[in-house]
Amino acid sequence: MTVPPDDLAVPAYGARTLADVLPSVATALGVPVRRGDLPADPLDLTPALGGARRVAVLLVDGLGAELLAAHPDEAPVLNALGTPAGVLSAPCPSTTPVSLTTLGTGLPPGGHGVLGFVTEVPGEGRTLNHVHWRDDPDPLQWQAQPTVFEQATAHGVTCTAVGPHSFARSGLTRAAYRGADYANAYSPGDLVGVVHAALAAGDRSLVYGYTAELDLTGHVRGVDSASWRHQLGVVDRMVEQLAAGLPDDAVLLVTADHGMVDVPASTRLDVGEEPGLTDGVRLVTGEPRARYLHTEPGAADDVLATWRSVLGHRAWVVSRAEAIASGVFGDVQEQLADRIGDVVALARSSWAFTDLASEPHTSLLAAFHGSLTSAELAVPLLAARGRALA
Repeated sequence: MTVPPDDLAVPAYGARTLADVLPSVATALGVPVRRGDLPADPLDLTPALGGARRVAVLLVDGLGAELLAAHPDEAPVLNALGTPAGVLSAPCPSTTPVSLTTLGTGLPPGGHGVLGFVTEVPGEGRTLNHVHWRDDPDPLQWQAQPTVFEQATAHGVTCTAVGPHSFARSGLTRAAYRGADYANAYSPGDLVGVVHAALAAGDRSLVYGYTAELDLTGHVRGVDSASWRHQLGVVDRMVEQLAAGLPDDAVLLVTADHGMVDVPASTRLDVGEEPGLTDGVRLVTGEPRARYLHTEPGAADDVLATWRSVLGHRAWVVSRAEAIASGVFGDVQEQLADRIGDVVALARSSWAFTDLASEPHTSLLAAFHGSLTSAELAVPLLAARGRALA
């Protein structure tokens, strides 16, 4: 079996990944979670949550565990929080739509089918950007697995998802969070207030909150920037406010969807400008650190050989079959496999494979994620407890 090089890791689905957070929380709230062959509470959160009847899970987009640990002065509250299960792993690819659906369903990407930032819609000759997705394809068919929110709601838990108003009816929201009532948040302070109000609802409650600005700042300015550090301070203050206002019988968990790496000009390769890289390729999807190549009929082997030769040490380049066999996506349902390219290229070190001609805005960003380095995969799981549980 093909395995990634030592600097890239296979997420340990069913043990210590983002997929395991909500199933473990729901189990602690008394919900019998179903997730195929994976255990319901691999993080052992039932004793860690100590009888809490209300749990808020805040996901901070882009808050990698390594980045957080490197900034104790900017984030003193976050760095002082305890962790009930240590550092977790994001899924593959380590990108927002994949991670959010992995969190919401409690399943690896190969089980829920959101397998990249941009993927091909098989048989239709078009792509789907999961962030700009509305209702085509139908979210209930594209991601057909029940969410943890649906399972929790069916067992009497009041579930709420709190996030930007622009995401309320998006395809990604329906794919990842269905079963939860969606509540709009218009600012960090508003998110705090709405989460507190949602936690007070019902006899048992599960509230999910999402904040995007740290990730956006990192992409545009870089994670080694004053702007990113200031935004981390904003997140830290928001978490402080969330923790201070918890109901007595509540726990706040803080996690993330991925980390991020700055990509200097010296470690960028433009796919469209490099001779031979587009030969036999009919479609390039994914994103700069996690590329999928959909090939012309009969060209897959040649494309694989060319990309391996040209990229060399800069990426782990494998066939679709090799990527699936490695386990990086978890178990992949047969009907979902074609959403992965015929060839998969996952960046090593700080490399990124941009495409200025077809992705002019994305290609100019300062920082990226998507691959399997520890900086991208490692995400925190932190906890703050209400007064009755302290």
